[in-house]
Amino acid sequence: MTRPILLTIAAVALTALLGLAAFRSGGDAPADGDAFASEITLPEIVGQEVAVLTEAPNVPPPITRDHATRVVVEMETVELTKELADGVEYTFWTFGGDVPGPFVRVREGDLVEFHLANADDSTVPHNIDLHAVTGTGGGAEISLVVPGHETAFEFRAIKPGLYVYHCATAPVGLHVANGMYGLILVEPAEGLPAVDKEFYIMQSEFYTAGRFNEPGLQPFDLEKAVDEEPEYVVFNGRVGSMTGENALRASVGETVRMYVGNGGPNLTSSFHVIGEMFDRVYGEGGTAVNQGNVQTTGVPAGGSTIVEFLLDTPGRYTLVDHALFRAFNKGAVGILEVTGDEHPEILRSTPDA
Repeated sequence: MTRPILLTIAAVALTALLGLAAFRSGGDAPADGDAFASEITLPEIVGQEVAVLTEAPNVPPPITRDHATRVVVEMETVELTKELADGVEYTFWTFGGDVPGPFVRVREGDLVEFHLANADDSTVPHNIDLHAVTGTGGGAEISLVVPGHETAFEFRAIKPGLYVYHCATAPVGLHVANGMYGLILVEPAEGLPAVDKEFYIMQSEFYTAGRFNEPGLQPFDLEKAVDEEPEYVVFNGRVGSMTGENALRASVGETVRMYVGNGGPNLTSSFHVIGEMFDRVYGEGGTAVNQGNVQTTGVPAGGSTIVEFLLDTPGRYTLVDHALFRAFNKGAVGILEVTGDEHPEILRSTPDA
């Protein structure tokens, strides 16, 4: 190795070490200028309430209280067989009997009392790792529950944001691939801006022995999962979950917020609504708007995002993973039906066309 190259490597290493030392000694603040809090101040807990849990694409109502409270969440892990696509069945492992699991909505500072039961007829133990939990395993280590039993634990929701939860029982990939994931929103203490409609959307993959749309009960295929070659990439647990009679619905002039998660277990989503732009994007499920006028936003496996937009014209807006063969060949398609007055000043066919 030549002397100039050795000197360059040494300089890079020295710079890295100096930077690490400065960070550890408190030399440089984070990029946004805010110092890390030296300690957490927990608000007083006032009262108690039972969490409202909703199935996708529905979202619990916004939190209007101005104080932290004890929130009781009750959830059960259920293993059941139902349709993945028309004529195609799969044995799902679920939180609450649906894929994704229920949407949980709490407020920053709340004390969450979480009860997790495992159905009597389950075949394996389950637990829950909530990315909103600070501590070992996100709660997974203290929530393991065998069939026919229940466990309970408490955690403080100290960091606002939109977080994924999932089963983390070994082998973790198998539990997630079978449908065990959902979203928990920790609303900022000051709340989120008001919108007219909110929707819960979660993308994920399924690895079946049979090819896409091959009828009958399809078993899980481990080799395809390891090779990251899913037969299905879907929204909300099945092909067509948000099409036809199940399409999302809104009106011209309304503001829409979509809470978008990605259960994975492998693929990153390129979330896009054909015919719309996201006026505001809360990147990676954080609480700050980090971009506006966005066409497509990435949602990593085990991650989330929040998008908001105003509906200007009526029409049929198609939700897709813009990795397009996933959308039109594997199932990642949804529909937002928007009704209301036409606005030809925005879009129209010209008379001479």
